Amino acid sequence: MKKILFAGLLGATLYSLAPADQAQAQDWPNRPVRMVVGFGAGGGTDIIARIIAQPLSEILGQPVVVENKPGAGGTIGADTVAKAPKDGSSIFMMNNGHAVSASLYKSLPYDSLKDFAPVSLVATMPLIITAGNNVAAGNIDALIKLARSQPGKVKFASVGVGSTQHFAGEVFRSLAGIDMRHVPYRGTPAAIAAVRGGEIDLLVEVAAPVIGQIKGGELKALAVTSAQRFPGLPDVPTVAESGLPGYDVTTWYGLAFPAGTPAAIVTKMNGAVAQALAKDSVRKQVTDASFLPATSNPADFTNHIGAEIKRWGQVMQEAGVAQQ
Repeated sequence: MKKILFAGLLGATLYSLAPADQAQAQDWPNRPVRMVVGFGAGGGTDIIARIIAQPLSEILGQPVVVENKPGAGGTIGADTVAKAPKDGSSIFMMNNGHAVSASLYKSLPYDSLKDFAPVSLVATMPLIITAGNNVAAGNIDALIKLARSQPGKVKFASVGVGSTQHFAGEVFRSLAGIDMRHVPYRGTPAAIAAVRGGEIDLLVEVAAPVIGQIKGGELKALAVTSAQRFPGLPDVPTVAESGLPGYDVTTWYGLAFPAGTPAAIVTKMNGAVAQALAKDSVRKQVTDASFLPATSNPADFTNHIGAEIKRWGQVMQEAGVAQQ
């Protein structure tokens, strides 16, 4: 993960800036920029989008307005931006569910790589496998034993089919050799409420929206999904430590314009992201919300997305996860 966290704040741009592009960049933005989030309010993607939107508004001199377009594991939001005007007026806050969807769905209304102009990584974060207090399991070993004793009875929630959370749960199910039922929700708050209320047993979710409830005792943290323990919950073991070696799911968040957006605009936004995340006050907001700040140049982020699409396609095949 260290290889991608600080791949370059500004760095030497790999884009060749023609005079017309430079003129466009000087004028841009001359109106508000909408930042599309493919999930509902209150989830990890929404949280990091709102954190970064404020300093970007100050740096760019125009409001950066978060717009939620939830549904279909983030693909509705992705499609909205893929088909948006190529003038820098719309940008997509994607997460690695974008790469997961490329393999999970048999067909998408856009190309997950070719239809976007990646700008920069913004942050990374592990997911946490949590359980309601009514569930008779306080760790992964006990959960696996419970699921094996009640095939098909244990239910896990996510923020939607095709989301990173869904995929993390499916890979866990497959590696553990257990039969769990997936129940999708339209947003994190609804999924959390279902687990707290006892309707659902488990929730696989990024750390930001659940860490407060874990610390407050409303949810139980069984394990974190990353290869290393999460600093925000240092006493919670990883899934790999808990008996499933090799399990590693870390979500990432980054910004991308529609493909065809002038390179100078992409480069200008990349610089604005780096400038925002270089501010101590912004980095504190990011880390206080349980994210790890991350930046990259456009070329590196493009390569990262491509590598993630390939990686998750292979993981899906190895785990036996069926296409939707």
